[in-house]
Amino acid sequence: MFRTGPRNLITDVAGLRVGNASDARLKSGVTTILCDEPAVAGVQILGGAPGTRETDLLEPHNSIEAIHAVVLSGGSAFGLDAASGVQAALRERGVGFEVGGFRVPIVPAAILFDLRNGGDKEWGRYPPYRDLGYEAAQSAATDFQLGTVGGGTGALTAGLKGGLGSASTLLDTGVTIGALAAVNPTGSVTVGRTRHFWAAPFEIGDEFGGLGYPSPMPEDAKEILLKYRDKQAGKQMEPGGNTTIAVIATDAVLTKAAAKRLAMAAHDGFVRAIWPTHTPADGDLVFALATGTSGIRLEADAAIDLYAAAGATMARAISRGVFAATPTDNDLFPVWSSRVG
Repeated sequence: MFRTGPRNLITDVAGLRVGNASDARLKSGVTTILCDEPAVAGVQILGGAPGTRETDLLEPHNSIEAIHAVVLSGGSAFGLDAASGVQAALRERGVGFEVGGFRVPIVPAAILFDLRNGGDKEWGRYPPYRDLGYEAAQSAATDFQLGTVGGGTGALTAGLKGGLGSASTLLDTGVTIGALAAVNPTGSVTVGRTRHFWAAPFEIGDEFGGLGYPSPMPEDAKEILLKYRDKQAGKQMEPGGNTTIAVIATDAVLTKAAAKRLAMAAHDGFVRAIWPTHTPADGDLVFALATGTSGIRLEADAAIDLYAAAGATMARAISRGVFAATPTDNDLFPVWSSRVG
């Protein structure tokens, strides 16, 4: 039986801290995960319209074995600047791989599209994401907020505000696994237009309402809600106009290839929590981090439990991000807590 870590956050994985920076006027922001020590990392991209930085080096056949931070940012392609801000903050601390006498922090990043969400995007010559990335790195801690914050500040789902979500799971093996997601998908995280989350079977306690599934299932449960979102926004959504970007992390000892497999397994959480997902209009991506701080190497059945927990924990994190969203000025969509019935 799965149980949560003490915080029910990705930072229950020892060796990780999370920082957020948000701009209410912009309706956007940045989230970064800092690794106390370089962490083995991988990535799996299943969306049709991703926006990324430094993902090629994460492939198992490439030489970089570990990284120093990960960035999840709003701002579409402009948000990739956020990684430079995080990199600058790490360099000031002397963090990075030594190459020819220089310290080079390795900071992969992914972005989501939140340009058309009611925020003021007239930022002048240069977008603000580098500064937001630096601010996020400076604020990194083991406790952090969920909902309308960081990379989830301007996120939207089909008919509801999205947000930043996180969850953790403690396994009987002594291993901890955690997830962090900036939730901005084409699809819906709720069953039709109800308050019930698609991820309900994986909920622990009442971490996102404790409502279970509706009975009977509503007639619109399988409706492809892209049309609903288009109607609400009054504009046709475009490829790259959505995305859920996420991180799955564990304190188990993993190889780089196993970290990629963990990222692949975590995408099952997208499928359990969002309908539809992995569409041509989404840039869905999962980074994986293995800090190795538990010292535990998993074999056979125990490894299968880890990969199963990856999907379940990710589904919970996605739901918690939408559950925790709060209203702000000029919102296009309501928050989950305002939905009735």
